[in-house]
Amino acid sequence: MKTPLLTVDTVVVQNSSILLIKRKNDPYQGSWALPGGFVEYGETVEDAAVRETKEETGIDVILKELVGVYSDPDRDPRGHTVTVCFLGSKIGGMLKSATDADDAKYFDLNEIKTLDLAFDHERIIHDSLKLLKI
Repeated sequence: MKTPLLTVDTVVVQNSSILLIKRKNDPYQGSWALPGGFVEYGETVEDAAVRETKEETGIDVILKELVGVYSDPDRDPRGHTVTVCFLGSKIGGMLKSATDADDAKYFDLNEIKTLDLAFDHERIIHDSLKLLKI
C-alpha cells in the first residue's frame, strides 16, 4: 500500500515581507519557495516546521497559527505529498541559507507577485495573507 509523504512549510512574515528560500535541488531547482521539508519519523509537524525553517534560513521561529493542509496529489512532481503549513514569527537567529537552500531572503508582497514560486506556494501565500488580512 502506498501512502502520501508528509511535509511542512512555514510562512514567516516580517514588516510586510515574506521569507523565501531559493531551492538548491530538484524539483524546482533555482525557484523560490517557502522554507519547509519532510517530517522525520517520530517528529511532530510543529517541530518539523521549526527545524526546517532553522535549517534552511538560520531563523528561529515560533509558530502562530495553522494556515492549512494542502493535499493535491499533483502538488509535488516527486509524488503525492501532503503539507501542513504554519504562520511563524521570527524570534531569533541570523538570516543565512543552508542545507537545501541556495539563498534565503525576505521579499515584499509586490516582489512576490513577480516570482515563479515552487509547488503550490503561491496559493499558500495567498491563503496566509487572507488570514493576516493583508
